[in-house]
Formats: sequence, structure tokens, C-alpha cells
Amino acid sequence: MADDLGTDGLKNQVKGATKEAAGKVQKNVGDLTDDDSQKLKGAARELEGKAQRKVGEAERKIDRNT
Repeated sequence: MADDLGTDGLKNQVKGATKEAAGKVQKNVGDLTDDDSQKLKGAARELEGKAQRKVGEAERKIDRNT
């Protein structure tokens, strides 16, 4: 099970970082086009990615300490 947690953690880190980057891009596009909806959606996606990345970091830390 510990191996699975470490692997899941790495997957969450990668997926989270990808969402975070995509959210930043979406937010910047919203800024450029003055589209408040895109800015908000991008900010939400960025936060979702950051949270997922942090969960992955915690999972890997737990796996290393087990």
C-alpha cells in the first residue's frame, strides 16, 4: 500500500501542477481579453491544481515516512 501512496502522490503532483499552469494561462488570457469569466475560471482552476499538487506532496511525504 505504501508504494501505491507514493505513486498516487506523484501522479497528483503532476496533475496538480498541470492544472495550476493551465489555470494561470486561462487567467492571463482573461486578463488580455478583459473577460472576467475567464479570469475567474482560470483562478479557480489554478487553485484546484495547487490543492491537488499539495495533496500529492503530502501523500509522498507520508509514503517516505512509512
